[in-house]
Amino acid sequence: MTRKTVGIASVIWGVSILLSRLIGLIRESVIGRTLGGGSEADAYWTAFVLPDFLNYLLAGGVLSIVFIPIFGRYLVKGQTTDAWRSFSVIANVLTLAMVTLTAVLWILVPDITPLIAPGITGDEQDLLNELVRIILPAQIFHLIGGLLSATLQAQDKHIFPALAPLVYTGCIILGGLLFGDMIGAKGFAWGVLVGSFLGPFCLPLFGALRTGLNWQLRISLRHQDLKTYVLLSLPVMLGFSIIVLDDMLLKHFGSMISEGVISRLQYAKTLMKVPMGVFGLAVGVASYPTLSRLLADSKIKDASSLISDALCGLFVLAFIAQGALTVVGPEMAGVIWGQTRFNASEIAEIGLLTGILSLGLWAWSAQVLVARGFYALGDTWTPTIVGSVIALGAYPLYQYLGQQYGPQGLAAASACAITIYCATLAVLLRRRLRASMDFLTRPLFVLVKMVLSTMASVVLLSSLKSHPILTEMSVFWRGLVLGLASIAMVIFFAALLRVSDVTHLARRVVGRVRRRD
Repeated sequence: MTRKTVGIASVIWGVSILLSRLIGLIRESVIGRTLGGGSEADAYWTAFVLPDFLNYLLAGGVLSIVFIPIFGRYLVKGQTTDAWRSFSVIANVLTLAMVTLTAVLWILVPDITPLIAPGITGDEQDLLNELVRIILPAQIFHLIGGLLSATLQAQDKHIFPALAPLVYTGCIILGGLLFGDMIGAKGFAWGVLVGSFLGPFCLPLFGALRTGLNWQLRISLRHQDLKTYVLLSLPVMLGFSIIVLDDMLLKHFGSMISEGVISRLQYAKTLMKVPMGVFGLAVGVASYPTLSRLLADSKIKDASSLISDALCGLFVLAFIAQGALTVVGPEMAGVIWGQTRFNASEIAEIGLLTGILSLGLWAWSAQVLVARGFYALGDTWTPTIVGSVIALGAYPLYQYLGQQYGPQGLAAASACAITIYCATLAVLLRRRLRASMDFLTRPLFVLVKMVLSTMASVVLLSSLKSHPILTEMSVFWRGLVLGLASIAMVIFFAALLRVSDVTHLARRVVGRVRRRD
């Protein structure tokens, strides 16, 4: 894959993730306007913890990362038959394991949910149990679809995998709109199940059929590729990284604070995830095949340069987004969720939580790329061990800050934990690559300058929010004006501090304007 191909793949995934996040905001808006921020919404969001854990237990989060090199190795050699034989063995074993575990957990749901959210009791717990049992089987479709998507990505065919989350989210919205008024949260839950079948499963299946899918009903526990897959996935299966446990910890301790805390944290994190997904996840997904090939060819310097350059760009985008989210978080929450099911104080708190969670936005974005540096080296242990150690150490931090400062404390604990995780992983990756200190110092200088630029912008604009001109505007227009002003000011201050990515972009824009004139 050439850099041009990486660029095309990045655009495809960037557009897909952007649309997915935007549609996700519509989904959150529909959920919030239907369920509000009370006990029913808390039960709905908590219902995803066990299904997500099941997916994580079978390494669903690294399906493509582990399987693409296995499948792609055969394709490079022209051994298509062996590639599909490998797929069949791995897919059949994982499907059998997923179906079995789903059935066992489905039965044990009433015994497990009190451990997940001890603060949810009574009728709310009964609803939680129902929702979990509806959503659990969706993981079967996510797992199989993930493998099918990996076969397409290994062939540099990204359209169907990129469309899958859009269909999935669309079905959740449709389920809520059609049945939300009648059966409440269960309407959204059924949308999750149907959407997982139509999107993550059916779309990649259709794409794989077009590329010669040869799925054989065979199981061979001695197949070398199955052993390789299990060995590479084992760290993820055994570990409990902060990447996954963050949501669980927020919901666990949030359930013990007060009704609605889980929902408000969820809505705030949703706002933060929009920019994180657009540039963080897109760059990580698109660059992984190239990183794998560069490192396989022992081109360590090129791979190090690719990661370092990408981190610099990610930091610029992350802090521009952080500044805007911090300044206009309440306005965004007001526009998306309205005042019907939320009062003014709840909207304000969602905005505040968004700003606190966004302190870790740069780390959430960067860790996707840094972790893939290890995965491209065939090392799935290091990210998992580091993430698990940090999760273990952060547990009392979530507990203490949650007890002392409520949801704001939990949001701060989340930002601290992901920051420590990303920084530790970056230092270890440099050592593993044996790269020069420039691998870290260049992104670090950009990071420091962007922190200063964002702080200056936030302080200045926050002092202007009470200006009569702004207070007299509608929520939408006030948010738009402040958001655009925040973006412009962060870029302006970054240019003053000579952040190379910003000045380079400014020169290109000025050059194009002059050419048009």
